[in-house]
Amino acid sequence: MKILVTVTEIAEADDEFEIDGLSIDDRYLTYDLNEWDDYAIEEAVQVSEAGDDVEVVTATIGPERAEETIRQGLAKGADRAVRVWDDALADVDLLDSATKARLLAAVAREEEPDLILSGVQSADAAFAATGVAMAAELGYEWAAVVNQLDLDEDAGVANVHRELEGGVEELTAVELPAVFTIQTGINEPRYASLRGIRQAQSKPLDVMTPDELGVDRGESALALTSLEEPETESDATYFEGSVDETAAQLAELLHEKGVGA
Repeated sequence: MKILVTVTEIAEADDEFEIDGLSIDDRYLTYDLNEWDDYAIEEAVQVSEAGDDVEVVTATIGPERAEETIRQGLAKGADRAVRVWDDALADVDLLDSATKARLLAAVAREEEPDLILSGVQSADAAFAATGVAMAAELGYEWAAVVNQLDLDEDAGVANVHRELEGGVEELTAVELPAVFTIQTGINEPRYASLRGIRQAQSKPLDVMTPDELGVDRGESALALTSLEEPETESDATYFEGSVDETAAQLAELLHEKGVGA
């Protein structure tokens, strides 16, 4: 059995940062593995550990810098990785979900996995569309926002619990091959062991271009036109002074608000 896990590197901005044109200055950014994808990796690795002859492959769209993030998945138990990139992708300000889906679907056609796991969304863009769009590209069955997964490999079926609105859960059986978008809380992602980190450095990490995958990237459906820091409003009241002074100020404010009257 082969499981393909899509992995995204996200950028997290510091509390204080500067905007440079249409981007945040790189000095204020920290890159890391997307939280939802971490749960997808863990789910795939658990299936691998519980079964026989299961291979876990991760697929990422990202520059060379992303390889440090990719190797986090390898250190946690994935067997190998594929990274997709070229200079044309580097020039895109905002890669739309449809383009990501086409590229990842092309990787899936090369790998021919029995199961594809993807995080529900990325912490930065939060479109929550790539996994489902990839299923459409491949013609695979799919289920979104999965918080429990039970595989019956012999029957070629996965029984999944889906988290719906209003606290409702749906239990459904999905035929494989299929794409599932994984919700946080489905498991507890492991920390990479020192041994795993060392092994990750020697695991295969292949780099492919859209041309090699036979994908015409075309024009992105999205364009980034402006970037600005939102204004924040707060009704918080700050008290300064000694303990006695601040206590008196708080008591006076509570009295004004009618508390305890």
